[in-house]
Amino acid sequence: MEDSFQSQQGGTLGGGDPSINLRQYWHVILERRWLIVATWSVCIILGVLYAFQATPMFRAVARLQIDPENQGVLNLNSLSLGNQDQNYLTTQYRNLESRSLILEVMDKLKLESEDERYSKAIDKVTAVTKDIKIVPIRLSRLVEVQVTHPKGEQAQRIADMILKVFLQRNLDDKKQKALQGFQILEQEAKGKEVELADLQKDLQKYRKEKGMVSLKDEQNIDAATMRDLKTAYETLRSTADIAKQTAQQAREWVAAGKEITDFGPLAKDEQVAFLRKQVNENSSKLAGLRTKYREKHPKVIQVYTQLQADSQRLRDESERAIQAIFQLGELESSREAEALRKYKESVERVFALDEAKIQYDIMEQKLKRVEGFYQTILTKAKDFDIGTKDLLQNMKVQDPAFAPLKPVSPNKPLIFVGSVVGGLAVALGLALFFNFLDDSVKSQEDVENFLRLPFLGYIPNIKSASIVERDLQSHLHPTSSPAEGFRTLRAAISLAKNADKLRVLAFTSTIPSEGKSLVASNFAIVTSQTGLKTLLVDADLRRPSVHKAFQLQSPVGLSAYLAGRTDNLSEFIHTTEVPNLDVICCGAVPPNPSELVGSNRMVRFLEEAARRYDRVVLDCPPVSAVSDPLIVGAMADAMVFVTKFNKIRREHAQRSVQRIQDAGIHLVGLVLNDIDFEGKDSYYYSYHYYQNRYYSSHYRNKSADEPAGKKTPSDTAKSA
Repeated sequence: MEDSFQSQQGGTLGGGDPSINLRQYWHVILERRWLIVATWSVCIILGVLYAFQATPMFRAVARLQIDPENQGVLNLNSLSLGNQDQNYLTTQYRNLESRSLILEVMDKLKLESEDERYSKAIDKVTAVTKDIKIVPIRLSRLVEVQVTHPKGEQAQRIADMILKVFLQRNLDDKKQKALQGFQILEQEAKGKEVELADLQKDLQKYRKEKGMVSLKDEQNIDAATMRDLKTAYETLRSTADIAKQTAQQAREWVAAGKEITDFGPLAKDEQVAFLRKQVNENSSKLAGLRTKYREKHPKVIQVYTQLQADSQRLRDESERAIQAIFQLGELESSREAEALRKYKESVERVFALDEAKIQYDIMEQKLKRVEGFYQTILTKAKDFDIGTKDLLQNMKVQDPAFAPLKPVSPNKPLIFVGSVVGGLAVALGLALFFNFLDDSVKSQEDVENFLRLPFLGYIPNIKSASIVERDLQSHLHPTSSPAEGFRTLRAAISLAKNADKLRVLAFTSTIPSEGKSLVASNFAIVTSQTGLKTLLVDADLRRPSVHKAFQLQSPVGLSAYLAGRTDNLSEFIHTTEVPNLDVICCGAVPPNPSELVGSNRMVRFLEEAARRYDRVVLDCPPVSAVSDPLIVGAMADAMVFVTKFNKIRREHAQRSVQRIQDAGIHLVGLVLNDIDFEGKDSYYYSYHYYQNRYYSSHYRNKSADEPAGKKTPSDTAKSA
């Protein structure tokens, strides 16, 4: 709410002094004071009426103590505490207000037919339930049953009957549960007994089928055999891998077309190794002889012949050795497969024995569990049999209800205080809500932050219905607060950027009745009071008003000049009683004002007026009503925007300002008009009020110091 309030007031208070925020709230309270007073008064009156007209209600209170369940040896959890204990208490609290219990209480007390409070209700059970309140006492096992009724004796009877019915239902419920529990346990015991007998028979039969007497020894023997076969298999697998690898290398060597005598693994064969040695020796010997003898020498021929024979034998032996390698690979593979088969058979045998043992253990464990359940059920059934004969009530009435002597409601002091405090809160909230909805232009912050315009000043409210008094305020009452406001406006415009070039000023507003004619007239007066030759032109050709303020009869005016019926400005320029101020009235209202103000004659008129006078003030129509002010404003040097305090919405004013700026018109700024500094708006601008009082005292002192017989400006104005 604070952020939205700051947004409503201009959005400039976010990070400033907190006292500013409080002051803004105080301004809202003052502004909406009658709404706050009215709302507050209505709340207080309604509270008082309710306090004196409400039916007195009496409250009877009965107190019940709820202990843990204590059904003797039957309940093994009777001493449990913690969450389960709290859940039990909560359940009992809900049972105390159950619909079935209320129905039984109503039936016993005949509330449905004999009690006027409930006999007329549509849902009688709900009506009774609303008068009953279950209140647990914190950190205890006590609970209060509170019954509210117009009759104290009836409230007492209902509270006592609730506890009586609740205790009886609790005891009956225990007996019923105990009986049902005993019957269930008895049936369960019979079923477990039959199941136990069947399991014993099945276990004996399984033992005979599997020969369970020697099962353990057979498991040990088979396990040892399996380990031996596994070792043999792993040894054969290693040998077979080497043989298969060698055979594979031999196949690849032969497939590649290489000389089989050069195959490395053949060196392990003795005959191949011997022949390879012979071939190498004869090759060396032949090489030596060839260095000494020719090819056909007998020794060369002899050694060559021997070398050929040994080479052929080496190839034959290599072929044999290769075939032997292939046969060895196949043999080792078959031996490996046989060893694997025997090992798998041994593993399957061990698994079969293990499975038989597992099944036997499962059956034996199941038999033990059933035996344990059977014994537990027998013990529990015996406890239930004993408990049903000795049930104890774990709840008791700590304090019975008594007939109250004083009503508990309505609490008149509390209602009165609540209506005062609550009414004030509602009133303040309503005021802030209406302030949040109020988005009218009413402060300098609104002008600068929302409209993005320079702020030119405030014009106080002129407490007069006479248009002459209002529009000539600065002349007739120069020491008044409004006159000082117009002088402030004059100073602000004179300090604006390029003020020396602002000779033709147009005044406009958003809608009619915002005081733009009043501001234009008084601004022209205070401008002329500085010695500048000033011309006030009524440029509102639709609803002219300047002639009324200056009490002029002017059939020939601006409209006649623009229509071409006259070319002499002096013909319709009126000299006023205000020194240095002349006025041009509208004259007859023309049928085509937009065409006239947009004509070339309007341009020539403004040029001629600016040549004759130091400052020309144009009173234009409102922007949102017609397009005339945009046409005139474009011809003027600048425009002043007038807004009535707390009347125009920001969005509406923004659209008007945007239209002016889109037309390329220079806006000097905005003046806020018609503020009641001494009345309903004083809380907004109290500093301005005191400022005006300061200026007023200055003028009074100045008048007192003047010699007797000398007229003051005020006297002069009045005589005029």
